[in-house]
Amino acid sequence: MADASSLNQTSLLPIDDLTAKKLSSINNSHSWEDPAAGLALARHEFGEHGGVNMSIEASATFTVMEPETMGRMFNGELGADKNHYIYSRHFNPTVLNLSHKMAALEGTEAAYCTASGMSAISSVLLQLCNTGDHVVASQSLYGGTHALLSHFLPGKCNIMSTFVDIRDLKKVEEAIVEGKTKVLYFESMSNPTLTVANIPELCRIAHDKGVKVVVDNTFAPMILSPARLGADVVVHSISKFISGGADIIAGAICGPANIVNGMMDLHQGPLMILGPTMNAKVAFELSERLPHLSIRMKEHCNRAMAFANRMKKLGLKVIYPGLEEHPDHFLLKSMVNKDYGYGGLLCVDMETEQRANRLMNLLQNDTQFGFMAVSLGYYETLMSCSGSSTSSELNEAEKALAGISPGLVRMSIGYIGTLEQKWNQLEKAISMI
Repeated sequence: MADASSLNQTSLLPIDDLTAKKLSSINNSHSWEDPAAGLALARHEFGEHGGVNMSIEASATFTVMEPETMGRMFNGELGADKNHYIYSRHFNPTVLNLSHKMAALEGTEAAYCTASGMSAISSVLLQLCNTGDHVVASQSLYGGTHALLSHFLPGKCNIMSTFVDIRDLKKVEEAIVEGKTKVLYFESMSNPTLTVANIPELCRIAHDKGVKVVVDNTFAPMILSPARLGADVVVHSISKFISGGADIIAGAICGPANIVNGMMDLHQGPLMILGPTMNAKVAFELSERLPHLSIRMKEHCNRAMAFANRMKKLGLKVIYPGLEEHPDHFLLKSMVNKDYGYGGLLCVDMETEQRANRLMNLLQNDTQFGFMAVSLGYYETLMSCSGSSTSSELNEAEKALAGISPGLVRMSIGYIGTLEQKWNQLEKAISMI
């Protein structure tokens, strides 16, 4: 019987050789400037009858022509790389095609797509950590991720975490326990405070101590390419900007083939065993949306920049990394991919929850600027008071350390309507406070 290592070598079909060669020429050029170029080089899958769109492989299970083949598949001798499929919880051709595109987008060797962003995050951590291991993580994280690291993993798996100010490189280095810390985890642009991580320096610190770096790039697809800056694994909640329609829950893991392969191991891989499987019909829909992600991201960022500048002139306390006064502006400027801007989210600190709620109520119910809803990356503007919603898992002390004010309103800036039309709606609501 093949052992786990041989199974890992044959299970996953990475980016095809031609795409890999083309990507290599881009990656080795003077700079990685446009992930859209990498995405465009990914092999185009045509439909079964020659359609310009690929077919959907909706089967849960797959047949074999000879009985001996099935045993060879379960032994790891035959896999998706040889066009052999067992069961869609393991590999599905449509999901695998989306995974290839995500790898091309992030500039990684391989990727796999999952049922949600949280399933991507938890599966990666369970792959890289064992009982008794340690994680160093940013103190400013999405509430669900913070809860996973601070409560679930310690209680269920004895995987402990230390939370640090990710901007303080010395504290990050001091928090790493050599031989025990397995992962340094942070968001490229933090939720909700829009802190920007110094990805190259953080990777240098971690790698010097033998620690893997996992970066959540949900807030900055196209804008930042963490793997090109040194990260080992990049995770996404595809539900947000990549989907763009606020109608799909999905996630992605992008990284080296050996890590992704290990996660798909038939007998012990967390993606296979825990089963956070993406539906093939969802993968098809997402594959159709990826080609225009670059266009959408540029307009999200353009609108956010315009609104941040105008809101600042009105005297509001605006947090947006595109503004020069943001403490991480020049750091972000040194890392961004050319022409994509500085992100599609901004925050306005109204100081108290009551004032935050009044502003959001006016923006939704009086001027029709946007919607009070969690999530982000939708074509309409979505607003939430983070402390009482998406960061509610943090206690008051943790919110204070993360810089989350009670009145912090996170806005995911949409692109519907004209810029001037939406600005007039925003300005009118501000004048009514």
